[in-house]
Amino acid sequence: MQADDFLRDVTAMRGLSGDEGEVSAFVADAFRPYCDEVTIDAMNNVIARKKGTGPKVMFCAHLDEIGLMVVSIEEDGSLRLGQVGGVDPRILPGQRVFVYGREKLMGVIGAKAPHLLSEEERKKNYTREDLYVDLGLPGDRVRELVRVGDQVQLDHRYTELQNGRIAVKTCDDRACVAIMLQAARLLQGLRHEADLYFVASAQEEVGSRGAMTSAFALEPDFAVALDVCHASTPGAPAWRTHKLDSLVASMGPYIHPALREKLTETAQENNISLQTAVVPRYTSTDADQIGESRSGVPTVLLELPLKYMHTTVEMLDLHVLKEGGRLLAHFAAAVRASWEDELWT
Repeated sequence: MQADDFLRDVTAMRGLSGDEGEVSAFVADAFRPYCDEVTIDAMNNVIARKKGTGPKVMFCAHLDEIGLMVVSIEEDGSLRLGQVGGVDPRILPGQRVFVYGREKLMGVIGAKAPHLLSEEERKKNYTREDLYVDLGLPGDRVRELVRVGDQVQLDHRYTELQNGRIAVKTCDDRACVAIMLQAARLLQGLRHEADLYFVASAQEEVGSRGAMTSAFALEPDFAVALDVCHASTPGAPAWRTHKLDSLVASMGPYIHPALREKLTETAQENNISLQTAVVPRYTSTDADQIGESRSGVPTVLLELPLKYMHTTVEMLDLHVLKEGGRLLAHFAAAVRASWEDELWT
């Protein structure tokens, strides 16, 4: 499956943090043609192995998504909302959503009309408590179909833009799962010594719990975590953003410097452009938990620039995504047992 076809399908799948079963099954099926073993563990992590005789290398990108949850039902059937992961309430008014009750229901997120706001209320942004889901049903019928705790997923619309750009929800981080799938496909034509594990991890948005458990179970010799970073947008601080047109390799105390140098060398040898990000402390990605696993795992972080993170119009460049697959495949093919000594000299 091509990366863009996979991305179109996988971003539509349901998979809020802690309930990733549907998307995990889809991702596992996508990896099976390219890997020797594919399993789904108790956390809904997908672990796809391409067997080798050399060092054990873990590639990791998360497959869970942010979303909402029903916390109460008003008398008229309006649904009040809690959140799963980091949802900015400012993006919600006017959104279409799916409520997963006794059946899948489409609704819209509404709020008090601006005409009805007081002068003081007009000065403030919406909070989540101001918003509700309207299913268009009477209250009694809503209470038959929906319960407190039911999940609410933001609507999926895959939008093709100019210049190879696309916008859709859940590119964070299923776009990086697409990078791993592209790498696995390209490795069909490359020799690799390393024992490779592609992990699509669960529950990153609520604390990288899937990366923590899978890294503990696999005990890799080296790891590459993949996630998105902020692309340049008007008014955003330049030191926290990067151009949309090339990948980013982070530097910082959670990143193993010699392993990052190996990644950089691989990019140069294959004419793949890399930008540099400086992360002075933890990265707030799966890289942190993987690096701390057991007695420690040398880990690097490869990032895909993304505009409008944690919205339904997350934007990326498909060419850069595919270059990420190419870099990962060549890096996997380059790993040697001798690296174990080289990384510490």
